[in-house]
Amino acid sequence: MALTPDDVVTKQFQHVRFKEGFDPDEVDDFLDEIVVEWRKVIAENDELKAKLAAYESGDAPARAEAPIAAAPVAAAPAPVAEAPTGAPGAASAGIIELAQRLHDEHVAEGRAQRDQLISDAKSQAAAILSEAETRGREEVAKLDRERSQLESRISELRNFERDYRAQLRSYIEGKLRDLETTATTSGATPVSAIGL
Repeated sequence: MALTPDDVVTKQFQHVRFKEGFDPDEVDDFLDEIVVEWRKVIAENDELKAKLAAYESGDAPARAEAPIAAAPVAAAPAPVAEAPTGAPGAASAGIIELAQRLHDEHVAEGRAQRDQLISDAKSQAAAILSEAETRGREEVAKLDRERSQLESRISELRNFERDYRAQLRSYIEGKLRDLETTATTSGATPVSAIGL
C-alpha cells in the first residue's frame, strides 16, 4: 500500500466496546504500515542524494545530461556513489544551475507556445473579419437590388393607377354624355328642367 499523508490524516480506528480508546491491534498495524513506507522514502532519499553527489562530482556528467533535459529532476540514471563531504557549495550551485536551465527552457517553450497561439488567434480573427465584411457587402448589394426592384414596381403601380383613373374618368364622362344625348333625343324633359 502506498501511504500518503492524507491517509494518515484521515485514518479512523474502530472504537472498542466496553472500554475507552481504539483497538490496539488496528493501531499497531497502521503504525507498522507507516514505518514501512517511511523506510522506503528514506532509502529512496539516500539513493537520490548519492546520485546527485555522483553527478555533481563529475563521475557521470555525460550519462546524466540527456535524461535530465528530457525528464527534469531525479530522472537521470547515474551510478550510486559516496557523497563528497567537502563540496556542499558546489553541489548547491550545480543544482541551482540545473534548475535555472530547466526553468529557462520551460519559459522559452511557454513563450513560443504563447506567440504561436497569439498568431493563430490573429489570423483567425482576420479571417472572420474578412468573411464578415464580404458577407456585409453582399447583403448591402442584395438589399440595393431589392430596393431598386421595389421602386420600379412602385413606379409601375403608380403609372397603372394614373392610367386606370384616366380610363375610368373618360368612361364615366362618356356614359354621362351618352345619357344626356339619349335624354334629349327622346324628347323627354330633363329632370332638372321640371324642377323636382
